[in-house]
Amino acid sequence: MKYTLHEKIIINRPIEECFSYLKDFSTIEQWDPGVYRSSKLTPGSPQVGAEYEVILKLPANKLSAMRYTQVAIDEPNQLILQGQGDNFTAFDTLSFSAIDDAKTCIDYRAELDLEWLQPPFAWMFKPLLNRLGKKAVSGLEQALTNPSSPADRRLKNDLCDKLIVPATLSFGKRGYLSMPRKSHSNRMDGKVVAITGPTAGIGLDAACELARLGATLILIGRDTSKLQKAAKQIEDFSGCDPHALRVIEADISSLQATAAGARKIVETQPRIDVLINNAGALFSSREDTEEGFERALAVNFLAPVLLSKLLQGHLNDASRIINVVSGGLYFQGLKLNDMQFLKEAYDGSKAYARAKRALVYMSQESTAKTNYYTMHPGWAATPGVAKSLPAFDRKLKNFMRDGRMGADTMIWLATAPELKDYQEPQLWFDRHPHAYDVLPNTKASASERQQLERWTQQTLSPFEASVTSESI
Repeated sequence: MKYTLHEKIIINRPIEECFSYLKDFSTIEQWDPGVYRSSKLTPGSPQVGAEYEVILKLPANKLSAMRYTQVAIDEPNQLILQGQGDNFTAFDTLSFSAIDDAKTCIDYRAELDLEWLQPPFAWMFKPLLNRLGKKAVSGLEQALTNPSSPADRRLKNDLCDKLIVPATLSFGKRGYLSMPRKSHSNRMDGKVVAITGPTAGIGLDAACELARLGATLILIGRDTSKLQKAAKQIEDFSGCDPHALRVIEADISSLQATAAGARKIVETQPRIDVLINNAGALFSSREDTEEGFERALAVNFLAPVLLSKLLQGHLNDASRIINVVSGGLYFQGLKLNDMQFLKEAYDGSKAYARAKRALVYMSQESTAKTNYYTMHPGWAATPGVAKSLPAFDRKLKNFMRDGRMGADTMIWLATAPELKDYQEPQLWFDRHPHAYDVLPNTKASASERQQLERWTQQTLSPFEASVTSESI
């Protein structure tokens, strides 16, 4: 059976932005609800002949792979792609026309040849195909339309957070897949994004998407060879100019190395538009860094706070700092009399969660001065989780998100125009604000937060001073 879907939509975006978003057809997973996952198989910028794998969602939770080939690119007027699946083919044409400088008409035509569907039964499937097609086009319209403001806190979320178990059910892939909006369509051309921990997991996935959106990336990590390998992966994924990827070697378990990395950034960059403190680590046993700090505290709290402070002078009023934390902080409060975990038997999960809670509070204290955002990615199946929590990873592997799902809120916080001037402290998860404190005895008092701020300032001041003195 041959079937043609033909729809037109009007988008309040310039034609160049609409075309840029759809030129890389792997973005289809962000707007078509019938697509589970898509990826560009041909490295580099989309060109005629580029191939894509698109995984379709079928009834009964079945998945089916489809291979698309880019047939024509007439920028910014038309895209043509041809797809081949099991017993069916598709020929998609997306045509763009500028209504004015800020409004675009997108004409979407999909010609399907369903070899498995015989004519006597075709009439039964046409209504279903119509609905699926209209949902896809509606999803595309939503993907290219920015909301006027971010979501408000919801009573449902607050209740689920307080009950813990209902909240954790959304931490896996089902929570992400139930989100009504998954698109990243706001360009970052001319913006400079510094990100720690970009060599694997959600950090690498976030860096790939931000590069596809046109950002210049500063990749901060401890291993130059891994950073260079990640840069190649980012370049292949996004098609970005390799000069838009800059590598800064800095082991953030060392505050001196973190300060040196910040100094390199300051010396080479006129400004920073987004800083993403993504790097984190959970350790099974207690160990001090060379500077005498418990490792989890150094990596997950002290280093990101220090890096943020040292780059403060290169931020502007519109700059954003994004701190990546963990839902595990719900279970732990501050231990101000034992920040270094010396008075009780060491527990890596507790040390990690306490450090992340401290990072949350320091973000809250800084929001009035800078646009700080704190988020957690849910439960993502990353190399770091597999190494740090092998039993957890094995048991929940099929439930967990992949890195791209875990990175979604991080990317959204870096790019969303509706967050402009939004300064209310929140913990963001799946693009919605959530409470920081849900269990009794985990919420710090105002005096405890002040004490944390004083301790942190005293601890970091020698490393801040070392950068200042060397810069003079």
